[in-house]
Amino acid sequence: MKSTIPDTGVPIAPPVANGGDRQEPSLHGEILLRLRDYVVEGNIPDGARVPERQLCEMLGISRTPLREALKVLAAEGLIELLPNRGARVRQLSQRDLEELFDVMAGLESLAGRLACEAITDAEIVAIEQLHYEMYGHYLHRDMHGYFQVNQRIHESIVAAARNETLKTAYASFAGRIRRIRYSANFARKRQRWAEAMREHEAILDALRRRAASELSDILFQHLRNKRTAAIEHLTEPQDDAPASI
Repeated sequence: MKSTIPDTGVPIAPPVANGGDRQEPSLHGEILLRLRDYVVEGNIPDGARVPERQLCEMLGISRTPLREALKVLAAEGLIELLPNRGARVRQLSQRDLEELFDVMAGLESLAGRLACEAITDAEIVAIEQLHYEMYGHYLHRDMHGYFQVNQRIHESIVAAARNETLKTAYASFAGRIRRIRYSANFARKRQRWAEAMREHEAILDALRRRAASELSDILFQHLRNKRTAAIEHLTEPQDDAPASI
């Protein structure tokens, strides 16, 4: 299958709004989403303390709802709560990353195999729509939008596996590597972002054909490639400007 993914983005028209069909999240949900994105996108260095006062000012909230949101992020594995000393961003070693990505590769590989046995035509169409939405974000060089949709694609494949034990295990590990999975797209030693898009084309193609073994292998290698890029990024000098909340 010939890929249509270029190595660099080409501007296209911005996506049309969905007409307001999406439900507005609750205040707690909105705070959690914004705070999670802020941490995942690297605005606080690995191992650094979470600046609670600054975040309260940026989000326009008091300490109580902020700390409730931090508890959720701690449960997801993104941060660590320090007794009577606030919280800090969880720092993962290279060995941690190797082990976590290998487990995630195994889980996604199994999910792909099971999904091919149980997925419906409607679910495949929904994943196709997400894929093209993600491609639009890629062309705009919109990493935030790209990553959000990318995660929904992977979660949709896991959900299509119809295995609650697998789904629970996946969610547990996914939170712990969400931050580094995001930053791996910036690895300078290769065009990882373009590479990931081409891999997603192959994922979608195998899913359409319900090619269980092929999809399983593609997903495993996709996570292995992401692991390599994550470790490369971990060892590179970090000079990217942080995104705004």
